[in-house]
Amino acid sequence: MFADIQEFTASVDPLWQWLAVMGAGAIPFVESYGAGPIGIFVGVTPIVAILAAIIGNIASMTIVVLATSGARDKLKNADKPQSPRRQRFTRAFDKWGVPGVSLLGQWILPSQITSSIMVGIGASKQKVIVWQIISIILWGAAFGGLAWAAVAALRG
Repeated sequence: MFADIQEFTASVDPLWQWLAVMGAGAIPFVESYGAGPIGIFVGVTPIVAILAAIIGNIASMTIVVLATSGARDKLKNADKPQSPRRQRFTRAFDKWGVPGVSLLGQWILPSQITSSIMVGIGASKQKVIVWQIISIILWGAAFGGLAWAAVAALRG
């Protein structure tokens, strides 16, 4: 999948490659930490690639949070038993809270899924959005910076 996204991004007119990177950043499991490096490796200016990836990831995560929050409000069903997977997530959420799950959850699940689960179990959508934005920026900048350094080392 990453190779296909990289190939597509490289095939787009350079003037519009930032838009392809932004779209890639909106894809779960690619997100800001994958899309930024893809853009950098195909030749998009590193700052533009990182920012586009972050914006795409934030946009898709925010849409998912707002949709999940709206669905939760309409379908409140506190008596429904939780699956074992959801119980594990709830225990992690109780231990780490929104900040911890937002910052560390990227190792396991995409921000879109993590944020929708947090909102689904009752976390404040505003708090989830703020902490997910912080997490997306940190992860995107870190991986984008590593890709930028790798490309510079390969060229140098």
